[in-house]
Amino acid sequence: MGALAVLLLAGCATAEMGGGGQPGGDASGSAAARRFEAVRGNPPELRAFLYRMPKGADLHSHLTGAVYAETYLRMAAGAGLCFDVAGRTLVAPTKQAPCGDAKSGRPGAAAVIADGVLYPAALDALSTRDALPVSGYSLHDQFFATFGRFRAATGAGPAAGGDLLAEVVDRAGRQGERHVELMVSFGSGPAAVLGKAFPWTPQAAADLPGTADRLVAAGLPALVAPARQEIDAAEARMRSLLGCGTPAARPGCAVSVRYLQQVARTQGPGPVFATTLFNALLEAQEPRVVGLNFVAPEDNPVALEDYDLHMRMVAETTRRLPGTNVALHAGELTLGLVPPERLRDHIRKAVEVAGAKRIGHGVDLMYEDDPRGLLRVMAQRKVAVEVNLTSNDKILGVSGKAHPLPVYRAAGVPVVLSTDDEGVSRIDLTNELQRAVEEFGLGYADLVGLARASLEHSFLPGDSLWSAPGCTPPGLAEACRAVTERSEKARVQQGLEEALLRFDREMAGGRS
Repeated sequence: MGALAVLLLAGCATAEMGGGGQPGGDASGSAAARRFEAVRGNPPELRAFLYRMPKGADLHSHLTGAVYAETYLRMAAGAGLCFDVAGRTLVAPTKQAPCGDAKSGRPGAAAVIADGVLYPAALDALSTRDALPVSGYSLHDQFFATFGRFRAATGAGPAAGGDLLAEVVDRAGRQGERHVELMVSFGSGPAAVLGKAFPWTPQAAADLPGTADRLVAAGLPALVAPARQEIDAAEARMRSLLGCGTPAARPGCAVSVRYLQQVARTQGPGPVFATTLFNALLEAQEPRVVGLNFVAPEDNPVALEDYDLHMRMVAETTRRLPGTNVALHAGELTLGLVPPERLRDHIRKAVEVAGAKRIGHGVDLMYEDDPRGLLRVMAQRKVAVEVNLTSNDKILGVSGKAHPLPVYRAAGVPVVLSTDDEGVSRIDLTNELQRAVEEFGLGYADLVGLARASLEHSFLPGDSLWSAPGCTPPGLAEACRAVTERSEKARVQQGLEEALLRFDREMAGGRS
């Protein structure tokens, strides 16, 4: 009865459908909503409000791209790496090419950090900070170039992945995020090597079931155990750095963390199919892995040429392993980046051929054949779109009125806000909420609905909180108890509801 009384006092007991067709309680009359309206026209005040506002999940975040360049330089210094000034890349020293001083053209990362000229130049090289005037590249090219430049630091140490996790997960916790699904590549390197050694022929492409059988027989299942050990090591390091389980535990310890295994779509067919199959096998045996995703530039010539084949590969993989969750980058394209003919069907094929449950970006929606029909399909199937506003602006030059976010929402397609690569873009999830408010006029109730949608469409196991008869936002009534007792997803969702009520009380008490 106590929780129910709080629910009624908060003025959130009425359930309605939020933008995108998921439960979204009426938060428009709450103290938090009133505070939001008071600050929405003041960007610094709005930022502070949104930073403290409880959030759901970040469902589209590449782990290595989420880490800031400053961290990579510190890790590189600790590992004794060099910075190739001409190539603007972190590299390992060799006997023939050791690290030198700041004037050598190949200084050690520690020397770079101590140098007032090289340090900002290195930060620019490893991110999109001031990229265009410094590099001469388009922001699209600079964005994707950064990953190769800091790659040497991502493996600097036996449990370097744990250092990356600690930074990203703790940042999420400090912003009030409840859950993150991070795109990673545990064990995918050996899987790609196995696939590269596999002879790819027209027959292999025509007979994907038979090709899959041969790849599995070649040793893919044996790669699962080492990948699980990688996850163990990374998470142990993360928990140690965050002090989890101690009185000094940092905010990241409260965040639910799961992984989406990446498939690099710019590889040849053998590595792509082998990695796709391996990732599904890993998901089937490792609860911390909850799905797979295809990554790398969608406009790459190989990615474009093999797109239909890739969708068939995903379909064959999910046929063999029906429990596989699929989220796909699709429609991260726009006119001018590729010829118009390449904008006609990527989102549709990701949904209808590959069976994606979530679409990353989806920017070229209205260039697709029959976009209204596609929107109806996505709304009916509840295929969520992971919207990355800053990334779409920097990589594609698409923002504001040119962005399809309002089109998706108006059509009842589930929408979530995410970061993509917050370290490379030098943002955080709060920034994306602020852009949504300032560019699209979203209100507090809209933001609450988006937070709920992000957990609703997460790949956390178990039934949704809202699946229980009589359980409506904010989900603290007696009717919700049964589902929270058996479902991890429902428990995380309920945690968000409790956090939103606490936040509303804080706003009513004058804390801002």
